[in-house]
Amino acid sequence: MKFIGIIVSFFILFTLTALRNAGAQDSCSHQCGELLSTCSCQVTCQSLGNCCPDYKEFCLQISPYSGSLMGGKGFLIENTAFNTSSVLTCRFKQEIKTSGYTAEDGKGHCISPLLYETGFIPFEVSIDGGRTFPYSGTWLSVHHSKVSDEEKCTLVNETKWQYYGTSNTYGNLTLTWTHQALAETHVNIEVWGYHETGDSYSENWLAEWKYLYTLAREIPNTGKFTFTPIPAEGNYSTWDFGILRITPSSYSDGQSNIPSLWSNEHALAWHLGKDFRDDPNSWATAKCMEWDRKEDKLPNFKEEIIDCPCTLAQARADTGRFHTDYGCNIEKGSVCTYHPGAVHCVRAIQASPQYAAGQQCCYDSTGTQILTHDSTGGSTPDRGHDWGSPPFLKPPRIPGFSHWLYDVISFYYCCLWSDNCQFYMKRRPSSDCRTYRPPRAASAFGDPHFFTFDGLNFTFNGLGEYLLVESDLTSLRVQGRTQQGRLPNGTGAQGTGLSAVAMQENNSDVIEVRYSEDLNLEVLLNQKVLNFSEQTWMDLKGLFLHSTPDQNITVMFSSGCGVEIRGNGGFLTLTVLLPEKFTNHTQGLFGVMNGNTEDEYTFRNKTTLPVHASPQQLFEFGANWAIENGTSLFTYDTEFLLNNFFYGEKHSASFLPVFFPSEDPADPLVEEMVSLCGSDPFCRFDVLTTRSLQVGNSTRLSHQNHKLLVEHLEPVISCGWLDHPINGTKNGTNYLLGSTIIFLCSQGYELTGSKERTCQASGAWSGDTPSCIQKIAIEQLILLGCVFGIVGVAVLARLTFLCRKERMLYSKWG
Repeated sequence: MKFIGIIVSFFILFTLTALRNAGAQDSCSHQCGELLSTCSCQVTCQSLGNCCPDYKEFCLQISPYSGSLMGGKGFLIENTAFNTSSVLTCRFKQEIKTSGYTAEDGKGHCISPLLYETGFIPFEVSIDGGRTFPYSGTWLSVHHSKVSDEEKCTLVNETKWQYYGTSNTYGNLTLTWTHQALAETHVNIEVWGYHETGDSYSENWLAEWKYLYTLAREIPNTGKFTFTPIPAEGNYSTWDFGILRITPSSYSDGQSNIPSLWSNEHALAWHLGKDFRDDPNSWATAKCMEWDRKEDKLPNFKEEIIDCPCTLAQARADTGRFHTDYGCNIEKGSVCTYHPGAVHCVRAIQASPQYAAGQQCCYDSTGTQILTHDSTGGSTPDRGHDWGSPPFLKPPRIPGFSHWLYDVISFYYCCLWSDNCQFYMKRRPSSDCRTYRPPRAASAFGDPHFFTFDGLNFTFNGLGEYLLVESDLTSLRVQGRTQQGRLPNGTGAQGTGLSAVAMQENNSDVIEVRYSEDLNLEVLLNQKVLNFSEQTWMDLKGLFLHSTPDQNITVMFSSGCGVEIRGNGGFLTLTVLLPEKFTNHTQGLFGVMNGNTEDEYTFRNKTTLPVHASPQQLFEFGANWAIENGTSLFTYDTEFLLNNFFYGEKHSASFLPVFFPSEDPADPLVEEMVSLCGSDPFCRFDVLTTRSLQVGNSTRLSHQNHKLLVEHLEPVISCGWLDHPINGTKNGTNYLLGSTIIFLCSQGYELTGSKERTCQASGAWSGDTPSCIQKIAIEQLILLGCVFGIVGVAVLARLTFLCRKERMLYSKWG
C-alpha cells in the first residue's frame, strides 16, 4: 500500500508539473501571432473567443499606430501589467531602445525612434530595466513626406526658406507648430543634416542624420518662432540639405529618440555661408559642376528602369506599376512646381532591381508625355527612388532622403539656384515609351461576371471560395469568396457575388478585402483588420497598399501585378492587372493569359471547354477551381465563416443558381430595368436575379469602367523623340502614331530633307532628317557648280576629240 501511495503521489506531482508546464507554454509571452495547444495568441482569437488569458497583456495594442520614420512621436500602450512605478523601455527591431513611462491612468507611453526604413516595425517592451522584453507589438514607420502636416512643424513660406540668400530673398523666416504636441513650457530648435558616407554601391555606403547645431535654445513653447538667418559658423554651412527639429528644453542638444517635431526636409539655403550669399549663381554653378563630375563615376542606372507609359490614360490605368506623384497631381489641381507645363506625374512604384533607381513620368493637358529634351518640366528619372526600396537601411534605398541627395538638391544647384539646367537634364533625361508594354486586365463584378485577360466573358454563380488567378512565375495567388445575394424581402437570391478577395505573392504579406457581417468594407493584413484613419499608403512586405477616402483599395506587388478592389452595390468589384512577363504563366477563373481565347476555359487537368460553352458547362468549369483549406488565404474569424467556408464545402454542390433569368413583360421591374440597363446584358441579368436596380446599376458602371480600362491599356506606338535641326525649329512634341512634326529654318537658312515627318505604324518616322543650310552658301554652291559645269563641258569636248583621233590612228595602223 505504501508503495502504491508513493506511485500515486508521484503521478499527482507529475501531473501538476505537466499542468504547470502546459500553463507556462500556453502564454502569449514572446508568442504573439501563434496558435498554441490550448488557446490562441493570434489576432483572430478576440472574435473567436479562444484567446489565451494573457493575450491582451503580452500582445500590445497602441494608439496612434504610425508616425514619421524620423521618430520622436509618442504613443500609448494599454496594458494591465503596467503600473505607475513601471519603468518602460521600448526596443525596436531588437536593437534600438527608447525610454518610456507609465502615467497615472496606468497607460504606458513610448517614443518612436529615428529609422531608415518604412513599414511595420516590430517592437518589444520591458518593465524590468531592460532585462526581459516579453511584451510585443508593431509600429508603422511612414515616409516623412506622407505624414500629415499636423504632425510636423511648418516652414512658413517654404519657398523663401529654400531660396534665402538668392536674388531679392531676404528678411525674417518663421516656423510654426502645434505647441500642445510637446508638453513643455520651453523648447529648443535644432538643425540636422543628412549625408551618406563610404563608397557608392558598396557595403560601406552608409546613411546618417547628424545633429549640427541648436538654432534657438529655451524659447517659450508658443507654437511660433521668427528669426533673421545668419550664415552658419564653421563647416556647418557645407551641409546644404537637412531638417529642423523641435524638442523640449529639458533634453540635451542632439539627444536621439526623444519627443520631437520635425519640419519638412528642405534645401538649407537660409544657413549657407557668405560665399553663397555674395554670389549664389557662382556658388551653385560650382556645386552643379561638381555633381556632374561625380555622376560620371557612378553606374548608368537609366538602362534598367522601366519605360514610361505613352499617355496619361495609360499611366493612370497601370496601377500595378505606377502611382500618382503627389508633387504633381491632377486630382489636387495640378500644382506642378518642378514640372511647369505638366498636369500630372506618376512614379514607378518599384525601384529598379540593381541600383534601386526610380522613374518619373509627366504629362501635359493633352495627355502627352513631356520629355526633358523639349522642356525643363519633363519627366526625370531618379538615381534614388523617392519612396525608397526594400530592404531600405542603406543608400540609395533610404526612403525620401537618398532621392533628395542625388536628384533634388542637385536640381537646386543646376536649375533653381543657377542657370545650368542643361547639365541636370543631360544626367536625368526622360525615358520615352518605345519599350513600354501595358499590362493586361481581368475583372469580376456583379452577380458575378468574369472578364478574362484575353477578353472573354462569362457568368459563374457558384457559392464558395475559388482561385481567380494563380501564377507559377511569382507564386501569385488571388482568391475570391462568393456569398448568396439577398432579395429586397431578405430571402436568398438565385445568384451570388464576390464578398471577399485574398491575395499573396511569393512570401509577401497576405491582404484580404471583404465585407464584414454588417456590410462594412474591411482590409486585413495577415488576418488583422487595418485602420486607415492615420495612413492611406502602407509599405508592407512584398507589396504596397493604398486606400482612397471612398475605399477603393489598390495592392501593388513587387512583380508589377496590381489588384484593385471596390465595394459596389453589396458585392465587390475586382480588377487584376498583370505585366507582359506573366504571359503563359496564369491559370484559374481569369484564364490563361496568352492572347489565345481557345484555351481560356482550362480546367486543372488541362482539358478545355470551347469558347461558346453553355452557362451550365461554365458552372462546372468554375466549380473545378474551388480552393482547399490547405491553400486558402482567407481569414476565418467568425462562427459564420468557420461553419460555412472552413468546415463547409469550398464549392456548395447544393446551391444551383439561375442560368437564364426570364424577362416577363408583365413584370413591372422589366420596364425600369430596360430604362436603366439598355442593352447591357450584365446589368439586365443582375436586376432580374437580385430584383435590385441598385445592384444592376453598380454592375453597369463596373462594366463601363472595365471597358474604359481596357481601352486605356491598348498598346500605343511611339516613334521616339525627334530633334530640331541646327539653326531651325520644330512644331510639335507628340511622337506617337499618326503625329506629324513640322520643321522650319531660321531666317537666312534653307531646309533640306523632309519638311515634315509622320510617325508610322512601323514605329519609324517617314521622310529624311532635315537640315538647315545658309542660303548664301547654297547660292555659292550653285554658282560654283555652274563654273565647274562649263569647265567640265570643255574638258569633255577635248577628251572626245582625243578619243576620236586615237581610234583613227588605230584603224590606220591596226
